[in-house]
Amino acid sequence: MMDPRTKLCFGCGRTLPEIARWHKMDSAERLAVMTTLPARMTEAGLQLMEPRPKRA
Repeated sequence: MMDPRTKLCFGCGRTLPEIARWHKMDSAERLAVMTTLPARMTEAGLQLMEPRPKRA
């Protein structure tokens, strides 16, 4: 779900263009985006969700 105010995903903090291009990004570009997510979410007043535990 996207936050209508910030245009960020509530779950991960990425923008729609980032989500759309994710499969085309190389590892370095993905890592560059991921390093910005915690600060981006904090600045937007959103809480970064923890990943779900993997099922056994």
